[in-house]
Amino acid sequence: MPRTRVPLRAVAAALLAAALTLAAAAPASAQDDGGVQPGDEPQQPEPANPCKGADKETLRCPDLQMSKPFGLRVERTKSGRVRLRAGNSINSRGRGPLEVRGERINNTSMKVRQAIYRTGGRSPLLVKTDGRLDFKDARPHGLFWKYRHPARFELWSLDSEGKRKQLVRTGPKVHYCLRDLNRTAGGLPNSPSGRVYPACNQDKNRRSVRLGTSVGWSDVYPPTYPEQYIDVTGLRGTFSYRQVADPRNTIHESNESNNDASLTVRLPLGGGGSLKSPDVRDPDSVYAFGP
Repeated sequence: MPRTRVPLRAVAAALLAAALTLAAAAPASAQDDGGVQPGDEPQQPEPANPCKGADKETLRCPDLQMSKPFGLRVERTKSGRVRLRAGNSINSRGRGPLEVRGERINNTSMKVRQAIYRTGGRSPLLVKTDGRLDFKDARPHGLFWKYRHPARFELWSLDSEGKRKQLVRTGPKVHYCLRDLNRTAGGLPNSPSGRVYPACNQDKNRRSVRLGTSVGWSDVYPPTYPEQYIDVTGLRGTFSYRQVADPRNTIHESNESNNDASLTVRLPLGGGGSLKSPDVRDPDSVYAFGP
């Protein structure tokens, strides 16, 4: 039986028609990818907080609290900038410790899972987070594996009633070790008498590390440490110096509403940079920088 030759143009037209038919029959979600353009970042759902879930009573969740800024002082740099320095203390006050476990993803960073301990001594719940560890240069103290964004320093303008109005400046510090430095509330249940989480690891070749702060312990940094300041050059008036623990909510906690503490300061710097307070017995007293 002789073969019938079909023109190539006819074959191409038939294939095109079939493709158009399939596209028309497909659901809208399959036809449209949402109009994602080059450079757009996909929106990832925020990780659920197990400390707020149905099993929260079986979990020993952490609770981070921030002490008021302490040791406020001002300094001028060689270039003429004015820095307002302050110490900070991130305090662990929950039913269980804050513990994060990093796993290397490149030369200088690790992804993070949070270990949430359970009641009854069972193995901890390991939860994926948006947290990161970075191998941070903390001169002159050296290089350390540190947690990214566990705290932030902020300076706010105030309205006529003394309430925070607008964020004016932030400090440069975004990396912290997370460690057991000082036992500041040893009477809390589940507070160990000795350090469980030591100073941060300094081995750049480590594939994984563990950081944390035990119940009743605090990770404290004095005002003289690197990046413990806000640049206040050119500012005049009364401001709120606010320190916030876990500002990006990358750590699962039992209470997310008690993470900040603040003091009121008056600027600018005057005569010698001495620090004066109207009443040193009052922790909410205004700190005035001047002669």
